[in-house]
Amino acid sequence: MVDKVRVAGVGMIPFGRPGRSESYPVMAERAARSALDDAGIPYQAVQQAYAGYVYGDSTAGQCALYSLGLSAIPVVNVNNNCSTGSSALWLARQAVASGAADCVLAVGFEQMRPGALGSVWGDRPDPLRRLLDRMTELQGFDERIPVAAQLFGGAGVAYTDKYGTDPATFAKIAVKARRHAAGNPYAVFRTPVTEDEVLASPHIYGPLTRLQCCPPTCGAAAAVLCSEDFARRHRVRSPVVIRAQAMTSDTPGTFDSGDMMRVVGYDMTREAARQVYEASGYGPEDIGVAELHDCFTSNELISYEALGFTPEGTGEKFVLDGDNTYGGKVVTNPSGGLLSKGHPLGATGLAQCAELSWQLRGQADARQVEDVRTALQHNIGLGGACVVTLYENAP
Repeated sequence: MVDKVRVAGVGMIPFGRPGRSESYPVMAERAARSALDDAGIPYQAVQQAYAGYVYGDSTAGQCALYSLGLSAIPVVNVNNNCSTGSSALWLARQAVASGAADCVLAVGFEQMRPGALGSVWGDRPDPLRRLLDRMTELQGFDERIPVAAQLFGGAGVAYTDKYGTDPATFAKIAVKARRHAAGNPYAVFRTPVTEDEVLASPHIYGPLTRLQCCPPTCGAAAAVLCSEDFARRHRVRSPVVIRAQAMTSDTPGTFDSGDMMRVVGYDMTREAARQVYEASGYGPEDIGVAELHDCFTSNELISYEALGFTPEGTGEKFVLDGDNTYGGKVVTNPSGGLLSKGHPLGATGLAQCAELSWQLRGQADARQVEDVRTALQHNIGLGGACVVTLYENAP
């Protein structure tokens, strides 16, 4: 396995609300073509493809990519809930790092319906049943409230009970997300909001109000990964490499700890981050910019600590000191994150890759973080999978 895989090109399309988007094959083709154009290579040079989506039929990846060319390459369809896009990226990186392929395309897309997430299949076991049973044991279950909001809202309650966090702190994260998204032409919500507006929006669960919950979104994003040898031969100009990457799944603590923060993946995140820091030689103090999984403000707050950006119990101080934005320690979600950019499940991980690649290349325009050399990506899916990726500017 090689220790560096180059991100040759990235692409994405503006995210949109359900019912207003193009069909998934059109969105995916546009994102993939954009990534190929960015890399400066033809589709015929791609040797494998990984297509990520959650709500779609089998072989939707082939349907999306056949318009690029019928090149007979293997197309692998990937579904890992909200971490689907980064799971496709993880597989693509493994293929290149192992020497199985020199150039691989990862594409993620989602054509979502309005409303809260829900199970499609009602006639077979729910893969989240064990997780939901544990949540119900710890805090009960309310059929009137979206399940994801109960899970992550419950994590917010657990954090507040443990550390005495002011509800306004969670609202500040939503305000920050909108402020960052104002400079992102790909984001769904770009209009700034105030802390009072966030707190006055309809209450959902625990500390969460509506403006602290990510919206259902349609969209697509893609990345082309290649070996260093391929990059030299094809004169790939991108200086961005994946220095380290890790995927984890649930530990016993998810179900045995009695802690809703651990139920929603705190341990998965902490372990994936540990592996990445160890493999890369970098630590959290070396990270200047991060795209993390802010599906709800509560998850962003607890992720600061799970990723090591701030010690346990100091997440509120991290927010109040402005260490999560420009001028602070780690600019988190300069794209606006899931809260404001949107969260088309299969595309999210690859949209994070695109944003961080632009940041490392100095091409993020109004969102640009100064003097950034390393970047961290965090993408989590309940059920469960967490992918943490560390990127480096390495010309």
